Amino acid sequence: MGFFSKIFSGLKKTKDALFSKISSIFHGELDDEFFEDLEYSLISSDISVEATEDIIENVRSISKKQKIKTIDEFKEVLRSAMIQIFDGVEDDNDEYPVAITVVGVNGVGKTTAIGKMAHSYKSNKKSVLLVAGDTFRAAASDQLTEWSKRAGVRIVKYGEGADPGAVVYDGLESATAKKDDVVLIDTAGRLQNKSNLMEELRKISRVVDKAWSGARRNYIVLDATTGQNALSQVEIFNDIIPLDGIILTKLDGTAKGGVVFSIVKDYGIPVKYIGVGEGIDDLQPFNAKEFVDSII
Repeated sequence: MGFFSKIFSGLKKTKDALFSKISSIFHGELDDEFFEDLEYSLISSDISVEATEDIIENVRSISKKQKIKTIDEFKEVLRSAMIQIFDGVEDDNDEYPVAITVVGVNGVGKTTAIGKMAHSYKSNKKSVLLVAGDTFRAAASDQLTEWSKRAGVRIVKYGEGADPGAVVYDGLESATAKKDDVVLIDTAGRLQNKSNLMEELRKISRVVDKAWSGARRNYIVLDATTGQNALSQVEIFNDIIPLDGIILTKLDGTAKGGVVFSIVKDYGIPVKYIGVGEGIDDLQPFNAKEFVDSII
């Protein structure tokens, strides 16, 4: 299955939900009643109020220049308005070597996302090292080890309860010595005690500052099925460690993929990858035009 086919298939629930709403409200005239109905349709698809207002403003602007008569014409106008949300936010500039610290609460698919990223980088001829910085859960290290085997990449890990900073330091030293292109750092995701989480992530950030001379990124993994709750997680982690990118998992399991627009509009953080299936190849680099085409 090709890139577009995977995205199209994975976003079917979001597409079906949004398309059915739009089809039911379109009556050939873009009047005030129509825009009220459109606003409700977008917000109920988990697009935030701010992003919805931007989309509607863009639709009004574009439609003033055109005489919209058919649903297909309107869909093209809506498509253009949605793509504009991502203008200036998408970031596809890759620098190597790069150390990527991956954060997120437990249960969002963080370790799996790291494993799939490792596979993607390896498939693109990059040398990859995984660092098991989540020493709070023994299962996290074991799971990451399995992914290192599946992806065919190296891993640095210690036992349960080890100092995460020490694991990260040794991992970065190893990556430097081996001249690895990509270092993917797993981190603990518990939120029960935010102060402990903050201190742990800040310590890891200081270690990266000290031990790494290449490019660095901080990505957060979010579960798309949690909808607007994902936004509060962005806010919490962005306060702790400045976020450079979003990895949105489980988009194939929700009809509310509109949360992508909310994240980008509300926080200005680019979406880097989207998960649209369970397979090792189903974490796809995000492309705004492909994404919008798949739901409109």
